[in-house]
Amino acid sequence: MNRDIILKSKELFAAGVHTELRAQINKSQGVSIISGNLTGNASSEVSGLSARVYKNGVYGFSSMAECTYEAARAVLEAATDNAVFMDSRVRKGTDMFPSQKSGFVERYTSTDTPSQKRYIDFARSLDSYITEKYPSLSGRCVMVRADSMEKMLVTSDGCDGYTSMPRSYVYISMTGETSNGTPVELMTPIGGFGTFDTVFTSPEALYEKIDRIYEKIRQKQEGIYPEAGLKTCILGGELAGMLAHEAVGHTVEADLVLGGSVAAHNLGREVASPIVSMVDFAHTFRGEAVPLPVYVDDEGVEAIDAPLITNGILTGYMNNRETAHRFGMTPTGNARAYRFSDEPLIRMRNTAILPGTSKLEDMIASIDDGYYFVDTNNGQADTTGEFMFGICMGYEIKNGKLGRALLDTTISGVAFEMLKTVDMLSDTMTWASSGFCGKKQPMPVGLGGPAVKCKVTVGGR
Repeated sequence: MNRDIILKSKELFAAGVHTELRAQINKSQGVSIISGNLTGNASSEVSGLSARVYKNGVYGFSSMAECTYEAARAVLEAATDNAVFMDSRVRKGTDMFPSQKSGFVERYTSTDTPSQKRYIDFARSLDSYITEKYPSLSGRCVMVRADSMEKMLVTSDGCDGYTSMPRSYVYISMTGETSNGTPVELMTPIGGFGTFDTVFTSPEALYEKIDRIYEKIRQKQEGIYPEAGLKTCILGGELAGMLAHEAVGHTVEADLVLGGSVAAHNLGREVASPIVSMVDFAHTFRGEAVPLPVYVDDEGVEAIDAPLITNGILTGYMNNRETAHRFGMTPTGNARAYRFSDEPLIRMRNTAILPGTSKLEDMIASIDDGYYFVDTNNGQADTTGEFMFGICMGYEIKNGKLGRALLDTTISGVAFEMLKTVDMLSDTMTWASSGFCGKKQPMPVGLGGPAVKCKVTVGGR
């Protein structure tokens, strides 16, 4: 990406008009090997420019799959024309939002990626290890994925920025069978922020994690179905993160609040146990980088943390500049666009329940009859906060001790009611960032949390 061209293009901005110009490159690479066969081998790169111009309460937007000075002139002119047209039809007559902190934010990590052959060789090495060590498996799959977003943003009012967000993951899937021939499966992502060669040093470094996945499969082969009903349970950290994202996070995105989400009438009210707090983190938690750090958003707002629930009270929303002005809140940098041709939407970044003070072993010991749910394979929720998550790994708890592994099941509930039953939180955090959020456009997000003791409805068999 030619940064100088984008910076020079700022001279094309019209005086007195809020303008954003963004150049972006999205890269993606992937390899899939199923039962020893190469079934997927893909690489893509998408790049271009977009401009957004604000006029009297409406935006004009334009994009072009080209990153040149001439393209910048063209998209700026088109975005301005679109803003004038929209204003002539909508006639909001709204003044511009308050000015934002200006400056330049540079948080660039290399997005260089290895050849497809490197991915194939890496995946084949892992597949060979699984095949040779665990021949009793009825199925296996190794997927290697890497993607990145590189952005250069200049604005007339706010921070300019040059940022990147690379992440790399290996997904290991194993399938076994119970004694009666019922298949049991488990897929586990391994990886995180960074390019492939920085996240993964060698296939051998993953062998121990592969062994742990197999041990879980072996436990599931002897597993049982949980009993259906409202149960006292412990949700592992990744499940707590999914709850924070799916069941709560979407309800407090300000555009969905305006659309009538359950959070619209709960600001300032108790929505959880007093020990529960939740934050959408920008880039840092307790001095360390969160899974997918965001330092400046795609409106030029410097990213800061967005407190959502504080000691059980709903205290805030995630906003862009427009909704922050409408609600009288501070913009926190939640406006994000997936590709150059996408307009920024209010999106989560790294949404998490904060840890508590309990030890996991003490939480387990406090339950006479319940369950410890560890891994999830899917989840869904709506703007009422009602959720249902698939559980692919868990254990029964009997008399304060872990028992047999569980076969696949579901949990469900209403987030703002379920969170009121929380009476213990572990003092550790688990983070995850392997998936995409699918709100209108895909977006890589992070989520996290401690182990959470609560009451939740278990689906049983």
